[in-house]
Amino acid sequence: MYPTEIVLPMKEELTDNGFQELLTPEDVDNQIKAQGTTLVMINSVCGCSAGSARPGVLMAVTNSPKKPDHLTTSFAGYDVDAVKKLREHLLPYPPSSPAIALFKDGQLVHFIERHMIEGRPAQLIAHNLIAAFEEYC
Repeated sequence: MYPTEIVLPMKEELTDNGFQELLTPEDVDNQIKAQGTTLVMINSVCGCSAGSARPGVLMAVTNSPKKPDHLTTSFAGYDVDAVKKLREHLLPYPPSSPAIALFKDGQLVHFIERHMIEGRPAQLIAHNLIAAFEEYC
């Protein structure tokens, strides 16, 4: 598990911008079952999370006319049980962090895996998400 002093600023980048944390398996199940759309950012300490995933998610939420009903996040390697439960909802996709998932009425409708984040600019991630918001939100 990562030290809190390393993780906290990375968590705050999202929570200070309206994202609610999913800290337990119960939080995950309750949120995924919620009506409407839920965006989940699986946060991580890796460089691609800071370089494109978090900025891309924030750019999409800020610039899209349509937005998910719920903005949520859980931190891989820190919110261990919550992320484990979240990954059950992401099957058949393999574990991936960072990753970005969009659920609608409990069903996974859009997923951006780590390999789709690495080496790509935040603007491309944002564009991908805005298109998903237009379709599902």
